[in-house]
This record gives sequence, structure tokens and C-alpha cells, in this order.
Amino acid sequence: MFTMQDVNDTNRMIEENKLDIRTITMGISLRDCGHPDSKVLCRNIYDKVTRTAEKLVQTGEDIEAEYGIPIINKRISVTPIAIAAESCRTDSYVEVARALDAAAKEVGVNFIGGFSALVEKGYTNGDRILIRSLPEALAVTERVCSSVNLGSTKAGINMDCVREMGEIIKLTAERTKDRDALGCAKLVVFANAPEDNPFMAGAFHGVGEPETTIHVGVSGPGVVKRALEDVRGRDFSTVAETIKRTAFKITRVGQLVAQEAARRLGHPFGIIDLSLAPTPAVGDSVAHILEEMGIESCGAPGTTAALALLNDAVKKGGLMASSHVGGLSGAFIPVSEDAGMIAAVERGSLSLEKLEAMTCVCSVGLDMIAVPGDTSAATISAIIADEAAIGMINNKTTAVRIIPVPGKKVGDSVEFGGLLGYSPILAVSKFKSDDFIARGGRIPAPVRSLTN
Repeated sequence: MFTMQDVNDTNRMIEENKLDIRTITMGISLRDCGHPDSKVLCRNIYDKVTRTAEKLVQTGEDIEAEYGIPIINKRISVTPIAIAAESCRTDSYVEVARALDAAAKEVGVNFIGGFSALVEKGYTNGDRILIRSLPEALAVTERVCSSVNLGSTKAGINMDCVREMGEIIKLTAERTKDRDALGCAKLVVFANAPEDNPFMAGAFHGVGEPETTIHVGVSGPGVVKRALEDVRGRDFSTVAETIKRTAFKITRVGQLVAQEAARRLGHPFGIIDLSLAPTPAVGDSVAHILEEMGIESCGAPGTTAALALLNDAVKKGGLMASSHVGGLSGAFIPVSEDAGMIAAVERGSLSLEKLEAMTCVCSVGLDMIAVPGDTSAATISAIIADEAAIGMINNKTTAVRIIPVPGKKVGDSVEFGGLLGYSPILAVSKFKSDDFIARGGRIPAPVRSLTN
């Protein structure tokens, strides 16, 4: 039950500290849509998505108006298309991407995720078709998001796919160079991808999920920072306890919205993802939380320890506030989407190498990283390999959303707009890893994978 104090605290968090529900994401299974004929497949997918999600946006807007809780995005995730479309006799899934995009526009959602493949042990024919389709599909659609999971703690790392994804990212950047390589902002490369993640661009509806489900992603970096302002100079136990209590309150709001949305839509409640998801807006930054702990500028020595404390305390506080927690759940550090991260890069305190170190202890990985357009495909692949290794060895989700912007170099910046924000171009090591990436094959799973 919510007390009057809970209501007052929530109102203050919304009005003063930018608390919001970042997304309501409806997961939809497309496993019954398969057909050998491409036109029939696309029609099946379009019809199912538009029929199932017909009331999603209106329901979110109704809840927002009635409860006074901002709900920023309404989204859809679907069965990985490499699975759903595999029976189709075609050599391209671009038309499937167009069908997803049209369905997303029809129901009014911000993004639809699941133009995806799961290839941590190797490729099927559908996986190969989907990956080859990525540059064109992301160029001709507006709302379609894509992901490729190429590593896991159980399976190891598919280095053939690591090599290929460096090339695919470069091709995607080239196909969308008129929009500063925007297609790459809708493409995530994962290790240990969760099947119930509500956040884009990595959301997809996993094969273990029910027919439909409602996931909610909360946010609230500004709320956490404001709470820490009240304990300046106190010890880390107090800091951790303050974050835990704040995360509990934030997650309770998400639980309320998720249960109400699921009830009204008639679909089962899935999970709350209690990640702190920043935006470019002032007062909504994960980097500023770390600086509130005493770091002069995000990226300075101590940043990784501060982020570890934050991530752990958010999880501990949120777990007690929801019946089902999942997705990524922790703290995101997307450079272009966090005003404090942007400022830290511009000041010179935050580098690509420091960001990689930070990904060892946070929710995801190298997220929304803009790099020079002449960065080679092999170098991008090597960056992906490093992040996948961190995820594999540490049994956690890691990801790379990297954007080689054609014509841009270090010292330039790029504007993506909206929640995607803007970013300075980060420097990349001049030393090469071409021979390493050329080896191919599969990096074996670590010994910790043998848990049976």
C-alpha cells in the first residue's frame, strides 16, 4: 500500500527531479507468423503487431494523465526476426523490416525492437540473411531497432560474427551517412543479451517469453542525485543506503504503472527493469551522480568504484520493490544520452578506455559511442570482442553501440536529436588488431560456464 508520504515523495520526485517511466514495452511473439511466401509473412507480422498493440499507446497516455506519472516512450519488442522469418524463401529481410516499421507507425510506438539474431555458437541460414540485411533495413526504416547476440558465458564468443559485425557497422554508417550514421544508433551487439529487456535498441521478445507480455523500464538519475545531495560528506555505507531507499521508491512507481498497464491491456506483467537511464537533459545524468559522490569529473580515478557502488545499490533497492525484476537493471552510461558524460568527454576526463573499464561494473557496455568515420571495421570488431569478453568472463550483459560517423574526426561532434542526444567524437587507439580479428572461429566458454 502507498502511504500519503509515498505519494508526496513521488510527486516531488516527478516535479523537481525528472522522475519518469522511461518505457512501457509490449513483447509480442511472432513465432506463429512464419510463411514461405515473403508477402504473406510480412502481412502476418503487420497484422499481428497492429492487432495486439492497438491500444498500447492510448493506455500509456491514459495512465500518465490519471496518475500524473510521465511515461516517455511506448515501445514493442518482437521475436528475433532471424527466427520468425527463417521459413521464408527469400535472401533478404528488408521487406520484413519495412513491415515492422509500418506496424510501429500505425500503432504509434516510438520504436520496435527485435530485428535481431542470436548467434553466440554459430549461424543458421536465417541469421545470415538477417545480418546481411542490417545496413539496408536500418537505412530504409525509422523505428526499427536491431541487435545481434554473439557471445555468452555458456557458449563463448563467435569471433566470425565479431569480424562480420565490424563490417556491418561500417556499411550501416555509410548507408546512413546523410544522417550522421544514425542507423548505427539503432544497432546493438550483445554478449549475454537478456530476453526481457524493455530498452532500445536492444529489446527483443525472447523465445522463453509468453505469447505477449508487458515490461516497464523506470529511470530517475536526477532523483538519486538529489537524494545524495542530502548526505554530502557522509561515509559510503550511508551513500549506499540512500541509493537503495531511493531506488526502492522509484521502482514502486514502475511496479504500479506496470501492473495497471498489464491489467488494462489484458496481457501478463513481465518485469520491471530498474535501470537508471539518463537523457541529455540537465538534471538527468548518471555521470552527475558519480560526481556527487566526490569525483571531480566523470572518468577521474575512483569513477569505476563509484559506479560499482551505484549499480549494486540500485539493484538491491529495486529488488524489494517489485515482484519481478529483469532486463538490464542497474545504471546505463550512454555517452550521447547523458549530459554529464558529454561534458566529461569534452573536458578530457573520460576516454574510450575508461568507459571500457566502467562497463565491467555497470548494466551494459560501450553505449552510443561516436568515433571517427575512418575507424576501420577490424578496430570496431576488436572493440566488440573486448566488451564481449568482459561479459563472458563476468557472467553479465555487455553491449556495444558504436557509431563511426563518416567525415567526422576527433574534435568534431555529432547531433542525433531527441533522447539520442549529441556526442563529441571519441579518440580510438591508432594501434591495429587486424590479424587478431582475421583469425575467426570461436573463443571457448570460460571454466565458470560449467555450472551443471
